[in-house]
Amino acid sequence: MPSALLLGSGTDATQVVVLVAIFAALFTIVEYSAASPSLVEFRDAPPFNRMRFSALFATVLCLSMIFRGYDNPSEMTAMFEASGVAIGRVIDFPYSPVRLMVLMMPEGTDPALLDRMRHAAGLSYLIALFSIVWFILLLRLQRWPRRGGAFNVWVNLPTFDPTAGGDVVTRLQRDGRVNIILGFLLPFLVPAAFKLLSVFGTPINLENPHTLIWTVTAWAFLPASILMRGVALTRVADMIQMQRDKVRDRAASAALGEL
Repeated sequence: MPSALLLGSGTDATQVVVLVAIFAALFTIVEYSAASPSLVEFRDAPPFNRMRFSALFATVLCLSMIFRGYDNPSEMTAMFEASGVAIGRVIDFPYSPVRLMVLMMPEGTDPALLDRMRHAAGLSYLIALFSIVWFILLLRLQRWPRRGGAFNVWVNLPTFDPTAGGDVVTRLQRDGRVNIILGFLLPFLVPAAFKLLSVFGTPINLENPHTLIWTVTAWAFLPASILMRGVALTRVADMIQMQRDKVRDRAASAALGEL
């Protein structure tokens, strides 16, 4: 999308992006049509993956439209830019993730680039927060992931080995908590990591709009995706525990009936 919307994108870069997109589409089609899953989690528990894709799509689209407006302004790009400016100013308070993203920029950075970083980070972070809140509401209101059918742990968690040792519920709860904590901390840790990289290594050139768009998108989307995965794993652990309790109560009732 940035290669298609932004002006000045090279032909070679656009062709490479299209090739990567085709391979990603083929992988998704094969993964969802195969009987034995390999990597994609919760493929049979919609709309978990749809929500993550929608959040990623919305983030890249909004940032691409904002940066398109800098070179080719229009009423549409002005609307996205105004939204980014307003949201960036509201979320840019001391110790906020957006403020940390702005502070990670090297000294002497052009103020216009700092404003672009602030607007992009604020808008992308708001989209990530909205996707998390929406998923939690969906989980509570629609009793995700079981909506009238059985939940297959093997299909929906292909990378989780229930025979690896230890209680399944305990492992799922532990993994869920780790993902939730990591998803909460990553927006604060990533700017610090970039700052250390710029001091002790080679800094990332964020003056390139493509690099800035994908960097900010990854900074906002990956923590949100990890946090949503943690919430989902915790939900699955609760479901398994509830099923165990039902089986235990049924067995106890049957034993009492025989007595």
